[in-house]
Amino acid sequence: MRYPLVVSVLALALVSCGGLRLSLVDSAFRRPSNVAVYFTVDHADGTPVSGLTAQDFRIYEDDHLVSEAESRQTIVNPEVASEHYTLLLVDMSGSISGTNQVPIVQQAATEFTSNLEQDQRVAVYAFDGSEHIHEIAGFGTAGGATAGVSRLGSFHPEDVSTNLHGAIVEALSTLDEAMTHSRVPLRVGTLVVFTDGTDRAARVTRRDMDHAIEQSPYDIFAIGVGTEIDEGTLGDVGRDGYVLVQDSSAMVAAFQRVSERVKELGHRFYLLSYCSPARAGHHRVSVEAVTQDGSGRISYEFDATGFTPNCNPAQPPPFAVGNARAVRATPRLQHGQRIQVRVDANASASAGAQVPSQENGN
Repeated sequence: MRYPLVVSVLALALVSCGGLRLSLVDSAFRRPSNVAVYFTVDHADGTPVSGLTAQDFRIYEDDHLVSEAESRQTIVNPEVASEHYTLLLVDMSGSISGTNQVPIVQQAATEFTSNLEQDQRVAVYAFDGSEHIHEIAGFGTAGGATAGVSRLGSFHPEDVSTNLHGAIVEALSTLDEAMTHSRVPLRVGTLVVFTDGTDRAARVTRRDMDHAIEQSPYDIFAIGVGTEIDEGTLGDVGRDGYVLVQDSSAMVAAFQRVSERVKELGHRFYLLSYCSPARAGHHRVSVEAVTQDGSGRISYEFDATGFTPNCNPAQPPPFAVGNARAVRATPRLQHGQRIQVRVDANASASAGAQVPSQENGN
């Protein structure tokens, strides 16, 4: 098994009604009477929902509404239970490193990492035609990836070919390894791949790359520039979204848009903690999100045996570290959606709407 500590969470709960989709990631309870539910909120079309407060949720036990006065429900910083890891994989094969595009790649990668490092652990790796990817900046201290991007300027490929398939497979394994060192039970991983061409090295087959992507629990995005990269291939790599631009002048905009998307996905996670009024027996708790766009609900069962008063909802019960896993709360698509970007005269980005991509890539 490729992922000994990584399992899908789709079987836990995935409930959509009235326009919102809630997916249960994990849940926990402990005495005196603390109950916590960790979940994601999306619109029915998959667009992340961020910025909700505790008052946007209703809590039911055994289908009876629990008053906010009783529950003292609160949103706890999800960082107590989870960490987000994003690996940026940059094509530095001869078609990039041997041209004047390197400073633009540096600028785009710098803006990408600086946009994410406040909330996530970020690493940057480069690939060329070599068998292995090259660490530019590992998952270290805050700000380390942004500072490390400058090393791309002095990068010299060991092999000017393009080992795209092999680089993606190894990058997924690198995410696996990095996330095993996390001290929190839940880990959210994202891989972002930038390339200007197709695989030429043929070190790893397309089938093996596709299999690694399908088995991965991580969100995977792709950024393509130029006319060599096939849009169909780019969509197969970027199963959670891809950007294709024709020239390097739009590269910074493309990186910015994808970093915004990754950040949005990170803000769709909520850790709702409350004090249960139950004092004995097994109960079914349902959490309902209610906004002007609709509602959605998830459910979970807990044992209230021995529950007592004097609960503090700001101190949620810990999630089991022994169940450590990477989190993926949405199904893996067979082909990603194209993310549109617009670039003004100054080459600054304005995020466009996400539109479905057809099988022919148009």
